[in-house]
Amino acid sequence: MTRTHPPLPPSSWILSESYAGLMAQARGLAEAASLTPESRVLAPRAPWRFVTARWWPAPLAAIGTAIAGPLPDIVIGCGGVGAVIGAALRRRHGVRAVQIQHPRMNLNRFDVILAASHDDLSGPNVIVTRTALHGVTPARLAAEAAIWRPRLAHLPRPLVAVLVGGSNGRFRLGALEAEALGTRLAALAAGGAGIALTPSRRTAPSAQAALRLALAGPLDAGRAYLWDGGGENPYFGLLALADAIIATEDSVSMMSEAAATAAPLLIARLPGHSRRIRGFSEGLIEAGRARDFTGRLEIWPVTPIDDTEAAAAELRRRLGY
Repeated sequence: MTRTHPPLPPSSWILSESYAGLMAQARGLAEAASLTPESRVLAPRAPWRFVTARWWPAPLAAIGTAIAGPLPDIVIGCGGVGAVIGAALRRRHGVRAVQIQHPRMNLNRFDVILAASHDDLSGPNVIVTRTALHGVTPARLAAEAAIWRPRLAHLPRPLVAVLVGGSNGRFRLGALEAEALGTRLAALAAGGAGIALTPSRRTAPSAQAALRLALAGPLDAGRAYLWDGGGENPYFGLLALADAIIATEDSVSMMSEAAATAAPLLIARLPGHSRRIRGFSEGLIEAGRARDFTGRLEIWPVTPIDDTEAAAAELRRRLGY
């Protein structure tokens, strides 16, 4: 009798510029979809780095060696440059192209598009999710909690995890905004809460310095923790251990990852505006999953919102593996 084996998962690449939020979405989807992709970081050559990607006359030439080597079965693009390169590989080489986020081009140039509801996108090849895709899973949270619980055991409860982004062209998070946020967090610590804060790669050094100065008292008293960028990143550990999470509104990825936990989410507003991001955060508030951070700690029962697993299962069904 001939023994049969299940088919191997297809080979795959992630195509994205070097932005942590984009890469996290693509890795989260790939992991949930049982893919083990190579990450191909897209860095356009001059002069194309100064031109919007969808206007490139020869997209593959604009990227160069980032796509060298045998091509995979599937490419997962995230962001504008990833979309352009994924579509070009599909057109020229027949690679199956998956796109995360609105591609800002003809949807028919992709096999599957995964877009959050605030992207206002629909079509026969579109999978819509309530939040951004991510890699926050119960197993990962449990593992990170085991690592970080003893390291943060000195902090009081309730423990407030604070996820800080940075200025991004739509919202501003400079030293003044960081100082205002830090002052509010120091007041929470004075009221009995523990504060565990992690900046992102987009957090400006001046903003980090302002946060540290505003939290000097709680830090000295052992009521606060602020990651300095050295050693292991505590991000998933903070998500796992938090009784409440505060996230700055500049990052849909951070808000989505927070919404996938069992902790209530408080959104720290920033100067600036984005219709898409504001629509996303307001949707979380309307669903009862988030509230505005007004300087007061609020804790209420919540249900995690996480569509990544369901989206990955639908992706596998559509691609037939």
